[in-house]
Amino acid sequence: MIYTVTFNPAIDYVVRADGIKLGSVNRTASEEIYFGGKGINVSAVLAELGVKSKALGFTAGFTGEAIENGVMDMGIEADFVRLPEGNSRINVKLRAAEETEINGQGPHISDEALAELFAKLDNIRGGDTLILAGSIPNSLPSDIYERILERLSGRDIRFVADATGKLLLNVLKYRPFLIKPNNFELGELFGAGIQNDGDIIKYASELQKAGARNVLVSMAEKGALLLDETGDIHRCGVCRGELKNSVGAGDSMLAGFIAGIDSGDYDYALRLGTACGGATAFSDGLAAKSLIDELMKQL
Repeated sequence: MIYTVTFNPAIDYVVRADGIKLGSVNRTASEEIYFGGKGINVSAVLAELGVKSKALGFTAGFTGEAIENGVMDMGIEADFVRLPEGNSRINVKLRAAEETEINGQGPHISDEALAELFAKLDNIRGGDTLILAGSIPNSLPSDIYERILERLSGRDIRFVADATGKLLLNVLKYRPFLIKPNNFELGELFGAGIQNDGDIIKYASELQKAGARNVLVSMAEKGALLLDETGDIHRCGVCRGELKNSVGAGDSMLAGFIAGIDSGDYDYALRLGTACGGATAFSDGLAAKSLIDELMKQL
């Protein structure tokens, strides 16, 4: 079983307009509502690929209830911790001449609620996959990723960490199966500019020395590069299409890679991840199976 954790899920309210003028009344051209958060995005694309997962995390209030119902409608099994106070956040995504995002803070997560999440995580068994993705709410300890991996270490669980900065570096000692920085995040980790594939391989190798088994680096229009745990390098270009949406493309790539890796073919997993990321980038919402299949033919 694959488990995803979304500490701070959200309702994404996407507003499209011809232009936004501050200080004035603006009219929308269209609006859409999506239920997400990085872990939920991964679970949603896995479901589109026919791969089962269970979504864990925290929800609160009427917005949290809407998120839970929306996740189940997507065919995702969910087991969220319900918080007694507050509301799950609403993120406003403005799509005009430029993309602007206004993200909510989310509810307070108590020690009791965190203990309830730990109890759910204790049900994960050897051979399962746990995906930790995204930032940490202010009400949670900054080392929550480390606490979770320490608690579950030694169980032969396949850990995946999609995080940045110190949050990522601090979990490498637990030998995560996969990490997925983009090229800019990789450069920031080492205070270096990434100029070419050689730079990516150099710094991805450093992350492997620190504990990561597989390092997948996305590079937007330049494609993606995987340094696998055997030391082999895999390279994939990008899909062709009209860019419509940047939200969730990285999560979609992660989902596709995890769905494909059970084949034992790293090249196939990288292509499937690339197609899933492209399918989301070329859609108003998350990737659909029909478009994923179409983009796989390009690769």
